[in-house]
Amino acid sequence: MARLAQTAGLTDIQQEILSTVRDFVDKEIIPVATELEHRDEYPQQIVDGLKELGLFGLMIPEEYGGLGESLLTYALCVEEIARGWMSVSGIINTHFIVAYMIKQHGTQEQKDHFLPKMAAGDVRGAFSMSEPGLGSDVAAITSKAVKDGDEYVLNGQKMWLTNGGTSTLVAVLVRSDEGHSPEETAAKPHKSMTTFLVEKEPGFGEVRPGLTIPGKIDKMGYKGVDTTELIMDGLRIPADRVLGGTTGRGFYQMMDGVEVGRVNVAARGCGVAQRAFELGVSYAQQRHTFGKPIAQHQAIQFKLAEMATKVEAAHAMMVNAARKKDSGERNDLEAGMAKYLASEYCKEVVEDAFRIHGGYGFSKEYEIERLYREAPMLLIGEGTAEIQKMIIGRRLLEEYRLQG
Repeated sequence: MARLAQTAGLTDIQQEILSTVRDFVDKEIIPVATELEHRDEYPQQIVDGLKELGLFGLMIPEEYGGLGESLLTYALCVEEIARGWMSVSGIINTHFIVAYMIKQHGTQEQKDHFLPKMAAGDVRGAFSMSEPGLGSDVAAITSKAVKDGDEYVLNGQKMWLTNGGTSTLVAVLVRSDEGHSPEETAAKPHKSMTTFLVEKEPGFGEVRPGLTIPGKIDKMGYKGVDTTELIMDGLRIPADRVLGGTTGRGFYQMMDGVEVGRVNVAARGCGVAQRAFELGVSYAQQRHTFGKPIAQHQAIQFKLAEMATKVEAAHAMMVNAARKKDSGERNDLEAGMAKYLASEYCKEVVEDAFRIHGGYGFSKEYEIERLYREAPMLLIGEGTAEIQKMIIGRRLLEEYRLQG
């Protein structure tokens, strides 16, 4: 086990799960990740392996066939998986956020119907907030649901769905203005949003009447996992597929999911940074210049010292944010800080490892080239760094408000 990024106070079960996941990453993911990534190929064999390990049900309660583990256990597993290949952690993350939202906010029927199948990995989740014109401005959503008898009719276009093609269940956030005047909706747009649980066939094209997944978006990095648009044109959804059974709660449900997702993105940053450090420290001991390994040059030792310190700091903040949520406390401040710091440090550690590799870092033959293209996704996923800083700033002002 490596010296860095250790977590104190884990139970025997947690240690056993992590050791199993790390073993799987070392044997099944790292050897094939770069080749699959360059082909932009969906890692079906790896996903089947994760299903067998029970990772799709890691945080789903035992009564629904899951392992009933904590957010901390989940985040530490994500850290290990991202160390192998960040795209694989994305395949699990959206599934996990949807399962978490159903567990926290779903009706009993929704929990009974979806959670056992999600725990087995037979139903796979994706979630959809963003649209082509809004990015992090969730209040500006234009996709709409209009009630028609016992159903809702959904229209609009969504963007940036991780697992949009491979998933069979998508949690979609749309505007539903029923019971609100136009003035109320304009004044409090968050209160007129609803999350719908949309079941569909996997694949591309028209995946159910009124619902089209056009195809994969071609990306700089974060390949292998499919990122898509979603187009709703007269999509009819029964009223019992409104998450929690009541309209107007969607924004709060999604934000709860994203809060957990931010811990996940922090964990991914930690994992990618760890791998970059491992590659850098290993290469620095193999590569010789001026008659000695470059690790013996002070310039490189300084880089390694900075990289290791950043890996350690990001891990500590990520663990703290996960533990806070597990204890039932509000963790948006800690999750925002962890996500911000881990993603920024990840980018810096990856770049330093890239510099240590010199010209070889630019070659597709070396793993660091892949990490260099993957790290930027963490700067924008689950809310940009700037959005995190806005959240952190507002929460700090709430905590440190001047009295009188």
